[in-house]
Amino acid sequence: MYVTIFSVSMALFFFIRFMFLKREIQSVTRQLQDRHQKKIDRKINLAFFDNHLEKLAKEINIQIDETKQASAQKRRTENELKQAISNISHDIRTPMTSILGYIQFLEDDNVPSEIRKEYILTIKSSALRLKVLLEDFFELSVIESTDYSLNIESIQLHDLILEVLVGFYEEFNQKHIEPTIHIMKEDIRIKADSSAVKRVIENLVINALKHSTGNVTINLNCNQSTVELAISNPAPQLKEEDLFHLFDRFYKVDQTRKGKGTGLGLSIAKGLMKKMNGSLTAELTEGHLFMKCEWKIITDNPQKE
Repeated sequence: MYVTIFSVSMALFFFIRFMFLKREIQSVTRQLQDRHQKKIDRKINLAFFDNHLEKLAKEINIQIDETKQASAQKRRTENELKQAISNISHDIRTPMTSILGYIQFLEDDNVPSEIRKEYILTIKSSALRLKVLLEDFFELSVIESTDYSLNIESIQLHDLILEVLVGFYEEFNQKHIEPTIHIMKEDIRIKADSSAVKRVIENLVINALKHSTGNVTINLNCNQSTVELAISNPAPQLKEEDLFHLFDRFYKVDQTRKGKGTGLGLSIAKGLMKKMNGSLTAELTEGHLFMKCEWKIITDNPQKE
């Protein structure tokens, strides 16, 4: 009799458990259907707890989170693409409008030769700006492609920086800026692409020259494992919220300053640093903008000059 009672009790227990599991599976199925039909947007909930069912619900919820993140990233990418297309369309349209307008003026045979020369110079300037914009946009699109690779090798950073800075001698003179330079003389070597490093430094110096209201400071410092190149300049017009967008494509702090660049230079520098496993960050301290590049060094304990 006891065996019969025990057997019936166990059978009843497993039957009830089976019914609860079946009902819970039906509940999960309905929740997934509602999510698929966009009736709900929440994770899977369980009313009856079972180890195997909980593991299944956990994995489903992980997939839900990953799907949400992928959808959010897709929306961000689409918005960035729309904004990029809008920006490049605007930046292309401006010099093109200027070129077409002055060509119409040149079609007038009564235009004096002196005025005609001015029109031609304006057309040339607009064409050059258009050329720079298209080249920068193409370069950025190439850098951001997954199959774009650099020639990573051991390079000497000290001489490379000085070589780039010498090339800006005339630009510094024209703006009456005498840069403050602190660069150690020791042989600091990093693993990077020399052409990419030059491009990064050039873009940062160009940015400092364009927007500096005073001096430009260039420091090269290192510790046991990394070397940091910091280029700073006064930037009273810059706000903290601008730091979050400085490396965005086409971003300009002052949108009214036309003809002051394509807004792609910092994006290109950021992309190149990422490809070299380095970092490029921006800081705003007491009205000064600090652009900081950091690489891992492959020398031991270099000391500052």
